[in-house]
Amino acid sequence: MGLSLALNSARTSLSANAAQIAVTARNTAGANDPYYARRIANVVTAGGGSAVSVIRAADTALFGRKLLGTSETAGSGAVLDGLQTLSQTIGDTDSTTSPAARLGALNAALQAAANKPDSLDLARNAVEGARDLADSLSAAAAAVHTVRQQADAGMATAVARINELLVSYETANQTVTRGTALGDDVTDALDDRDRILTQLSEEIGISTVVRAGNDVAIYTDSGVPLFERGARKVSFAPTAGFSAGSTGGAVMVDGVPVTGAASPMPLRSGRIAGLSTLRDDVAVRYETQLDAMAGGLVAAFAEPDTSGAGAAARAGLFTDGTATVPAAGVLAQAGLASRLRINAAVDPRAGGSLATLRDGGMNGPGYRANASGDAAYAGRLRTLASALGTDRPFDPATGLRANASLLSFATESAGWLEGQRKTAASLADYESTLLARTSEALSNAVGVNADDETAQALQLERSYTASAKLLTLVNDLLKTLMDAVR
Repeated sequence: MGLSLALNSARTSLSANAAQIAVTARNTAGANDPYYARRIANVVTAGGGSAVSVIRAADTALFGRKLLGTSETAGSGAVLDGLQTLSQTIGDTDSTTSPAARLGALNAALQAAANKPDSLDLARNAVEGARDLADSLSAAAAAVHTVRQQADAGMATAVARINELLVSYETANQTVTRGTALGDDVTDALDDRDRILTQLSEEIGISTVVRAGNDVAIYTDSGVPLFERGARKVSFAPTAGFSAGSTGGAVMVDGVPVTGAASPMPLRSGRIAGLSTLRDDVAVRYETQLDAMAGGLVAAFAEPDTSGAGAAARAGLFTDGTATVPAAGVLAQAGLASRLRINAAVDPRAGGSLATLRDGGMNGPGYRANASGDAAYAGRLRTLASALGTDRPFDPATGLRANASLLSFATESAGWLEGQRKTAASLADYESTLLARTSEALSNAVGVNADDETAQALQLERSYTASAKLLTLVNDLLKTLMDAVR
């Protein structure tokens, strides 16, 4: 009876050691997988035997913080990418191609022309400076539209990925809940489920709720269900084209809008939230500033009626293709920057006369300031040059000063964009660092340490060897006993 008990003990010990060694091998194999959580082998001894149960290391708090950090990093990164594109395209005040720099060049050209009003070459320089400024504002507006279109396309891509991940998550979650009910090893399925959650959090801010049977429901960070017993449909209709001041379509989760001003439960983080902010807030605000600059130029260079008939002022050097002059301080010229051009009446390339810059009359004799055609007349040129430095009202919707000169407004606009970019860059760096620290802490808590696993494997191998020796000794004793009986 003693030898039989010893034999059973040695055999169960060998079996337990083999199971533990297998777990150690699994850990070593998964050491380089960022989604792999360490397996822990628990040995339970009862009735002279032993059994091994495998559990998975987990830290719910750290994992939840990692999901939040992933969402916040993706969101701020999306905003930063768009702002960097705008910044590279239309530059800052030091760039010779920026609207602020073009305004400065035009101001200098007008002053030079005013000092020598009979020079057609100086007048031509001023007109070309105006053309460059109009082209700069138009290119800037086009860049804004491109960034908005790219953000819209990015939202469509993110929605498609979310739906794919939710389908995969449903399969993984069913595997976990079914295996948990049957008492199977579901550690691999848990790894897969956490991997999907991490990837999902890149696209949309999420929170999770663990329920009975190891079932996990997913909600957006604003509380809209994404997965609850089943995947919810996430939909988005891409915007065909953007006009100035317009907003794109909203992302819908099970029919509830989660982006846009009309959303009752807007997303706070994730790539979709960042792209939505870029598309409908930051880019729109900047285009509003560009349109305000364009409207200010049309108004500053407008030609007043000189006939005494009391006719309204009409667009002069700068126009959007019509004779309309925007009302001061009223943001009624949405999209004006993209339509801005120089008046054909003063453009030599279109058969216009450079003399109209000095004399006026781009809108006919009733708007001519220099009726005598005096070649030394510089009054209008000086008026135009001073108009660039004269304060004028701007709509508060621009987010800049309500009263400023065109020159200072353009400089402030470039500074605003750079300030937005720097703020986004600082936030992205902070959130990226915080995510890295959280990921490191989670890895330390639930990840695999290859050195520890190697040491554990060596210890288990020694235990296995000892059990094997005991089994051999019992076998020899039983053989000796049987030989004596014979």
